[in-house]
Amino acid sequence: MSRNGGIISINNLSKVYRVGEVSVEALRGVDLEVSAGEFLSVVGPSGSGKSTLFHILGGLTPPTSGTVSISGEDLAKMTDAGRTNMRKTKVGFVFQKYNLLPTLSARDNIAIARHIAGKPLEHDEWFIEIVDLLGISGRLDHKPRAMSGGEQQRVAIARAIVNHPSILLADEPTGNLDTKNSDTVLNLLRGLNERLGQTILMITHNPEAAAYGHRIVNMRDGQIVY
Repeated sequence: MSRNGGIISINNLSKVYRVGEVSVEALRGVDLEVSAGEFLSVVGPSGSGKSTLFHILGGLTPPTSGTVSISGEDLAKMTDAGRTNMRKTKVGFVFQKYNLLPTLSARDNIAIARHIAGKPLEHDEWFIEIVDLLGISGRLDHKPRAMSGGEQQRVAIARAIVNHPSILLADEPTGNLDTKNSDTVLNLLRGLNERLGQTILMITHNPEAAAYGHRIVNMRDGQIVY
């Protein structure tokens, strides 16, 4: 696997929330570089700032100060439309809760990501490759209630990468899964990284899950600790 230079660049990133009259520092001067093609695990307890970092990287919330660049583009200099387009085309999201639409089949849950991005809904070679790799080609006509948690998470991963995002952000992707399904999903993420060169940033509180990445970054009290 080759790495092609930094795809995520974070410099002196801070985030302060106001809770009533109290200021809460969720991030305090975070610096981080992620290489293209890297599988990075970010580990830390609840309240360490992991999820805040995730939301800033995805353009879902702005930082208080500092800079974040995705593929050389400064998020702070993007318009709202630019950040929305980035989420459609450059960044895929996988969450602890699968966030599948219950009335749609697995096929349509994946296709809706293409629809939102304004891409054709036809099943091309990429679609076939990812559903085969994720082991869900035989489950595409099933709705979420007819699938196991592991299968639903695999559908969520397919939805996240169907538009060829440069970066996959995974927030506690095994948090709702048992050990067997957790191992399956983590091996699939590693397979996406190794076979397709997918850049992955995974947030987890589980050291065993974190070990699937190439590199582990630890967070505590809004800072990266080594």
